[in-house]
Amino acid sequence: MTRDIGIDVPEPSKECNDVHCPFHGKLSVRGQILVGTVISAKMDKSVVIERRYEKMVSKYQRYEKRRSIMHVHNPPCINAKVGDVVTVAECRPLSKTKSFVVIQSEGVQK
Repeated sequence: MTRDIGIDVPEPSKECNDVHCPFHGKLSVRGQILVGTVISAKMDKSVVIERRYEKMVSKYQRYEKRRSIMHVHNPPCINAKVGDVVTVAECRPLSKTKSFVVIQSEGVQK
């Protein structure tokens, strides 16, 4: 039983019984949709992703490179690994540091 999450991403091929899965559980997603690379997958059902972006420094009219890390829930049906490029969506807070969930894993970055 897969439900529509309202975002144009393919549904995972595997089934899971995780209550915090947006496809097979009751978790609703809303807000930001971000892309990042998995840098750690040592936790159970959680991964750490890194986002790289550029920010404008108006004083010098140049861009500076920045990065941020975030803790994200990783449902068993997606099961992202280290090096995968993932799409994450904002959800309600799942723990002290997790407010995003993986909705798509695009495989290893080249």
